[in-house]
Amino acid sequence: MDLIPRKWYFDDMFDDLMVKDNAKCDIYEKKGEYHIEMDVPGFKKEDIKISHENGYLTISAEKKHKDEEHDKKYLRRERSYSKFERSFYLGDADEEKIEAEYTDGTLHIIVPKKNDINNKKYIDIK
Repeated sequence: MDLIPRKWYFDDMFDDLMVKDNAKCDIYEKKGEYHIEMDVPGFKKEDIKISHENGYLTISAEKKHKDEEHDKKYLRRERSYSKFERSFYLGDADEEKIEAEYTDGTLHIIVPKKNDINNKKYIDIK
């Protein structure tokens, strides 16, 4: 019997500090490829940018506000603008073969690993 519930108040608080703007993701390895599944609801495919530089895969998205309609009087407006950026180090990624698909608010990226057999380096001892 647990005296403190598993999902306690502070767990949520620390999760929110670590992951901003609800762009939560899962990263796993399967058959020599990295798989990244990220929830990015509310964005169009055109709003999302993926780049790979110096071993880092960066995913960013920006949704700008629509032109204001002058006949509306907002009582509360929270959906006008949102932006996020996440980076992950995938040093052995084959950037020429990275694939991405966006379906129903979920971004799925497949990053194949390089098949360098000669990447082992021996160090001379002095």
